[in-house]
Amino acid sequence: MRIVVALGGNALLRRGQTLTAENQRENTAVAARALATVAKDHQLVVTHGNGPQVGLLALQGQSYKPDEAYPLDVLGAETEGMIGYMIEQELGNLLPFETPLATILTMIEVDGADHAFADPTKFIGPVYEKAEADALAAQKGWIVKADGDKWRRVVPSPLPKRIFQIRPIKWLIEKGTVVICAGGGGIPTMYDDNKQLHGVEAVIDKDLATELLAREVEADLFISATDADAVYLDWGTDQQRAIKCASPSAMSANAFAAGSMGPKVEAACQFVEKTGKSAAIGSLADLDAIVAGKAGTTISPDVSELEFHAQ
Repeated sequence: MRIVVALGGNALLRRGQTLTAENQRENTAVAARALATVAKDHQLVVTHGNGPQVGLLALQGQSYKPDEAYPLDVLGAETEGMIGYMIEQELGNLLPFETPLATILTMIEVDGADHAFADPTKFIGPVYEKAEADALAAQKGWIVKADGDKWRRVVPSPLPKRIFQIRPIKWLIEKGTVVICAGGGGIPTMYDDNKQLHGVEAVIDKDLATELLAREVEADLFISATDADAVYLDWGTDQQRAIKCASPSAMSANAFAAGSMGPKVEAACQFVEKTGKSAAIGSLADLDAIVAGKAGTTISPDVSELEFHAQ
């Protein structure tokens, strides 16, 4: 099978961890062990989050010379290279030597008229207590919003329209390459009135960008790998239930958290509706079992109602 896996941000940095290269490499090594088992038997394409990494680079730039800080699109390109390098190296330590790996810096077109520019929602950077977040927002002109019990900076998250590097990505897949691409949702770019392409101060949602990628490369299965073992109804209550499988319409009839599971469910349902194939959401540690349909939440056109895992 051809499988596209979107690594959640926790695959590279767990909540509360400091953004050191050592921590990121240790987490990448854990992710690589799960990915390698899939890559040995299937064609694999990997995407990943980069919110904390972009946020750190932005903070470093502000602390040096704020008027010379790099824009988010450039920081996105930097982190695609850094994270791709780590994933390549850790996967290369596990897969046969002859297995080719490649990281593709991926530009994705967005629409300047997208309503997201009027309502920033995408979290980037580290978490803060509310008082510190408010002080930084006042100092740096940020917009901050609650992320769980902490606060983080938010930026616009426009919808992805087109993946510019889709042809070389397909060529590499066809040659048996494990491809790492569209990191952090890709590098947001837009055409101006003179038909010139330029970067945009925004972050594209990783799950929606990966869904577009999965369709474009004709994936057989699209997986969002996160720190939750499945999608739950009534999460955090005594009645919470882990969904085993469901149709897109059954999933869409329920509400999921906008800052965490919501985009993953939306992307998975969209993939299934547009391709007639399956998508899944679950824990990175269960990746092999998710591929086999024995773990996580599978969204499929062949299922009519919600089915739940045994408690």
